[in-house]
Amino acid sequence: MRIELATDPGDPQRPNEDYASVALPASGKGGSLVLLDGVTPPAGDDGCLHSVPWFTARLGGALGELSVSRRDLTLREVLSEAIARTAEAHRQTCDLSHPRTPQATAVLARWDQERVEHLVLSDSALLVEETDGTVRAVLDERLGGLPPEVERLRAAVHSLPEEAPERAAAVREYIAGVEALRNAEGGFFTAAADPEVAARAVCGTRPRDQVRTLAALTDGATRWVEKFGAGSWPDCLALLRKEGPQELIDRVRALETSDPQGRSAPRGKRHDDAAVVFVEL
Repeated sequence: MRIELATDPGDPQRPNEDYASVALPASGKGGSLVLLDGVTPPAGDDGCLHSVPWFTARLGGALGELSVSRRDLTLREVLSEAIARTAEAHRQTCDLSHPRTPQATAVLARWDQERVEHLVLSDSALLVEETDGTVRAVLDERLGGLPPEVERLRAAVHSLPEEAPERAAAVREYIAGVEALRNAEGGFFTAAADPEVAARAVCGTRPRDQVRTLAALTDGATRWVEKFGAGSWPDCLALLRKEGPQELIDRVRALETSDPQGRSAPRGKRHDDAAVVFVEL
């Protein structure tokens, strides 16, 4: 088995809000991986005394422990219990009903000698390579299918250079539009304080003997495919196998630096936190 992990902050002056871990063995067999991408809140009140890295560390730790110690639970049940545990850790001090309460995207995978299970919530990605070489991207598509009005607001932000005086107002309007859809019917879902959100996750199971490789990526790393179009998902997995996760992140950083204003690859941030977990079973 080969396991590699890399992560890099989008801004060295800010804490990395991504979280990644791998656990071996899981109750004496198999293993699991956890990948979280903390949602950076806009400036202002979020109802919480704690930082996003505090939240992802708490949630990620709970997910790792539960995925290996409670193999009787499905991954949806693991996520639900981990959210409940994390919420309980700050319920007495923080307003967990606030729409900007700390939250994260999530990728979980768990395997043993018989099966490989997966869960994806929001816009991080899981690549699954089958033994015949087929690479499938497991994605939660809801964030990419926002209503036309919100898409219009996003396009308005992307059309403005970072130095444009009107860009800040456009960003605020877009953020407000997105926040109205977060964890709401007709919108998209993240792991925050409501355990019921686990029911919204994209889940599946494959026979163990049909899976060769797993790769989990936060959207700061998926930019190589999704924003810059530098290759396909199979190309991405081939790069990870040959050069490793850090090389993929380094290539993303080079592409970001070559397009600092986001003219060829429009994006909300010039650089974003990036994390990759690569597991060759």
